[in-house]
Amino acid sequence: MTAVVWFTRDLRVHDHPALRAALAAHERVVPVFCFDDRLLHGRHASGPRTQFLLECLADLDGSLRARGSGLVLRHGPPERELAKLGADEVYATADVGPFARAREEEVRTAMRLRTFPGVAAVDDLDAVRTQAGRPYTVFSPFHRTWLGEPRRDVLGAPRKLPPLPARLRKGRLPSLRSLGLTQEVAEPPRGGEREARKLLSRGSRVSPYLHLGCISAREIEAQREGDDDFRRSLCWRDFFQHVLLHFPGNAHAEFQERYRGALRWRRPGRDFDAWREGRTGYPFVDAGMRQLLREGWMHNRLRMVVGSFLTKDLGIDWRHGERHFMRLLVDGDEANNNGNWQWIASVGTDPQPVSRRIFNPTRQMEAHDPDGAYVRRYVPELAQVPDEHLREPWTMPVEVQRRAGCVIGRDYPAPVVDHAEARREALARYAAARDAGSC
Repeated sequence: MTAVVWFTRDLRVHDHPALRAALAAHERVVPVFCFDDRLLHGRHASGPRTQFLLECLADLDGSLRARGSGLVLRHGPPERELAKLGADEVYATADVGPFARAREEEVRTAMRLRTFPGVAAVDDLDAVRTQAGRPYTVFSPFHRTWLGEPRRDVLGAPRKLPPLPARLRKGRLPSLRSLGLTQEVAEPPRGGEREARKLLSRGSRVSPYLHLGCISAREIEAQREGDDDFRRSLCWRDFFQHVLLHFPGNAHAEFQERYRGALRWRRPGRDFDAWREGRTGYPFVDAGMRQLLREGWMHNRLRMVVGSFLTKDLGIDWRHGERHFMRLLVDGDEANNNGNWQWIASVGTDPQPVSRRIFNPTRQMEAHDPDGAYVRRYVPELAQVPDEHLREPWTMPVEVQRRAGCVIGRDYPAPVVDHAEARREALARYAAARDAGSC
């Protein structure tokens, strides 16, 4: 009997429950990946993330070939392409997004599909419930329950795999250009499970690899078991997946009904362009946005700071920021990105007073980049600005600007908004939306 292992967001051979289950039940196992134009050119299309995907697939194929098999590549809807292979069963890792779940159902209609855990740190996100049996919408109680959920053992990689059928056309890995996409990031990370495992051993940045499943959340958690802060970040990831699983409408609309259509957002014009390009005049914000342009990544703290600036200081709809992030982020994940944008826009789960989620860019830099090393790295025109003026360079006297080679308005922009005034306007905007919703 032949089984297909359909790879999606699980591009690894270590800790892969679906792969191990297929090997245990079938004599012949065919690993397959389908390039689906509905994703490649959908609303979250991304050249940087697709290039990373191609590198991950090349690495996965190498790992499979080293074990006697290989990765079969197809281009088209999985329900059509998988059925053509004539397998008895399809084994896959279950996902939580509305598109992913709909696609799984399409495959299930065409042939027998068996799904397994592997995306989240806990095996069954649906089972994490309140005492009343409802899904969680607040992080802290979810976290307490999540910590007590059972964990499966981490699975090793299979040593050998059955060879592919002799007459099966394996397919070739396409180029990014042939897929109709372009690389927009200057210094992206290299994709693949081997790179992921190397970085994990160094304690380095692994979120892009976690997104495409080059390493499993469960294995990372097991390796960092005593690191409470790291486990908490994994829990946030599981929380947002849990929320999207139960509230798929969040993919397009605010979780809080009172804000749907009630907030009066500004149109994204020149200020939005300045935000995207890192030209807002606020060094910490600009450094984060320029890192995104250069590397396709930024630290989660910066994601909150720049998200607050867009939605609260500039008053621009969070969905514009969500789309920009998904276009450039190599680790762009629908559940996490949507959850974080709604969180910082004060329209999502885990509600708090709006005032608590208006981040002051100057104070954030003081707390998280006190020596200015991060800002100077990504905003080089500020390299010679004295420390006492780096957080607010527009406060420099003219003669200091000239000596630093950074004349405000010429070498570096003046602030696009006054933060104190923008904060007052944001509070008024949200109060008006609440009042309108209560009428």
